[in-house]
Amino acid sequence: MRIIRDFQFVEPEDRGACAAIGNFDGVHIGHQSVINLAREVAPDAPLGVLTFEPHPREFFAPAAPPFRLMRAVARAHRLEKLGVEKLYELNFNVSLSNLAPKEFARNVIADGLGLSHVIVGADFCFGQGRKGTAQDLQRFGQEMGFGVTIAPLLERSEDIVSSTAIRKALTDGRPRDAADMLGHWHRIEGEVIGGEQRGRELGYPTANMSIDGLHPPKFGVYAVLVDVLDGPHAGSYHGAASVGTRPMFDGEFPNIETFLFDFSGDLYGATLSVGLVDYLRPELKFDGLDALIAQMDADCDQARSILSAA
Repeated sequence: MRIIRDFQFVEPEDRGACAAIGNFDGVHIGHQSVINLAREVAPDAPLGVLTFEPHPREFFAPAAPPFRLMRAVARAHRLEKLGVEKLYELNFNVSLSNLAPKEFARNVIADGLGLSHVIVGADFCFGQGRKGTAQDLQRFGQEMGFGVTIAPLLERSEDIVSSTAIRKALTDGRPRDAADMLGHWHRIEGEVIGGEQRGRELGYPTANMSIDGLHPPKFGVYAVLVDVLDGPHAGSYHGAASVGTRPMFDGEFPNIETFLFDFSGDLYGATLSVGLVDYLRPELKFDGLDALIAQMDADCDQARSILSAA
């Protein structure tokens, strides 16, 4: 998959794609249906996705609480797995945000990227002040020479599948409901960073990762499926993970600490993808280390049982 970040400098071989447009946070089943529609509408054209980085919501409200389900790198990995050939990940900045809807259609879609066809959701809005609608884009496409298909919103159990609904499920500690809408386990992806090595002292060495900038799932302990994406230990593992601030040790910043079952090795600097399968319990503060270790033993036994059937 090729990633193109500047619509003003596009190689000839990166033009002519049929692209789904959106933010694609989480790449849920609604996003996947739009991408599949792009594949069906123009099977002979390169399959593309047009998205933005940073997320426009981050750009306009940088001090707001974290909301993203995945970082840009994780989104790219997921899109590549879906067969996307061209990822137009445009830098969302003042210039882009100030384009009127018709200017966006002409400067970005038609002249800049040279897209042959675009797919958008029925609720798609674009251009300065989000004034442009999907119907406006269809009209512009007719004028400027690119096709436009409007995809219906996908519903599941009488609710519209959305990143907002997925965030709510994660906040409530319902990772399986989130997975039902995502079409895959909700995964936290990132580099393993140095910790205080308390887990190693307790007999439970963990791989620590930051969740900075991501929507935090309900704090507590989870049964998880772990993919080590690079390095000498690359592969898939079962495990248990704690998401939160480590109240037993007066932690301040939330992170995720993952214990891989039946694993021995150094994961510092490796990239992990941790899939949340089941919520086991909330964060707790114990009377002493013996009580903490006993609970960790019980957590891992429960996680092993759940994951053996996953």
